Amino acid sequence: MKCLTRFVFVMVLATVISSCANEKSKILIIGDSISLGYTPFVKAHFEDSAIIAHNPGNAQHTGTGLEKIREWIGDGDWDIVQFNWGLWDLCYRHPDSKVQGNRDKINGKITFSIEDYSANLDTIVSILKEKTDAQLIFVTTSYVPEKEAGRFSDDALKYNEAAREIMKKHGVQINDIFEKSALIHAKYGSGNDDVHYTKKGYQALGEVISDFLSSKME
Repeated sequence: MKCLTRFVFVMVLATVISSCANEKSKILIIGDSISLGYTPFVKAHFEDSAIIAHNPGNAQHTGTGLEKIREWIGDGDWDIVQFNWGLWDLCYRHPDSKVQGNRDKINGKITFSIEDYSANLDTIVSILKEKTDAQLIFVTTSYVPEKEAGRFSDDALKYNEAAREIMKKHGVQINDIFEKSALIHAKYGSGNDDVHYTKKGYQALGEVISDFLSSKME
């Protein structure tokens, strides 16, 4: 009887240990179309070690983030929440523009000024820290080519600097992808008037994101 009890105990213990060893990290990615492009490659990279989720659809600008961040976090027991905003915030739009998304940096109005962007990020991070104990990682805005119809290239640098100040204030980790994204865009961008990437470009960005996430999972 003692042998049987000992055997059952050992089997239960082995099952618990195995279950713990096989438990995957849960990572939530919140972001715009750039993140939607690289997330499938991140999922493939962590297929055996992590569950990667993305917020439904495009996270757009920080105004959308303020409205939906609580819903996106939900009750999920996340280990890491990676988030980014910027490309939509710094975009100029005009209702009469025929360019996709009504982009127009000459006659349009900016979505959010740097000051409003900073204030929105500040509130979003406060909500994140309230809603989850996960590691928080902010990903900087990616490269903006010179001929982009609704965005000024230098604004990406300005908005990234503003975001760094907010993340420093809250002690949030930063994955600064800007320079790497510029190099990737030069080879695999969708054009000198488009912030998006080809499949190879998103794959390369996915490697940048995966490498950083891996370093935080060790």
